[in-house]
Amino acid sequence: MTRFSLLLLSLLVPAAHAGGDITLVVGNQALQAEVAATPEARQRGLMGRTHLAADRGMLFVFDTPGRYCFWMRDTPLPLAIAFIDADGRVIQRADMQPRSETPHCPPAEVRYALEIAQGSHLRAALAPGARVTGLPR
Repeated sequence: MTRFSLLLLSLLVPAAHAGGDITLVVGNQALQAEVAATPEARQRGLMGRTHLAADRGMLFVFDTPGRYCFWMRDTPLPLAIAFIDADGRVIQRADMQPRSETPHCPPAEVRYALEIAQGSHLRAALAPGARVTGLPR
C-alpha cells in the first residue's frame, strides 16, 4: 500500500463511529480494529478470544480523556496495548500477559486504547510518540 493510498484511506474513515470495525493507520501500516465504545463492550473487550489476526485489534473509545486501566482477567491471548491521547499520539505501550489481573494504566490521560496481538508486526509501529489516524471523534 502506498503512502498516498494510506493517506486517502485515513481521510475516508468516518469521523464518528458507534461500533463495528474501522480502519486505523499507524505509520504506513493499516489495521482493522473492532470498536468498543460502550461501557458493556469495553468491559467485555477481548475476553474469551483464542485468536486475533496480526492485522486486527480492538480499539477502546472513551467519551472523555482519563486514566483508564486494563487487565487480562479472562483473556487467554497475550496482548500489547497502546494508550493513545485525544490527538492520536501513542503515549505508552505495554505487553499484557494472559489471564493476569495486573493492571496496566497510562501515565497520563488517554481517549483511546488499542489492543493487538503481542506477536503482531504492528507492535513496533505503536511505540510512544507514534501517530494513529482514522480514530473516531
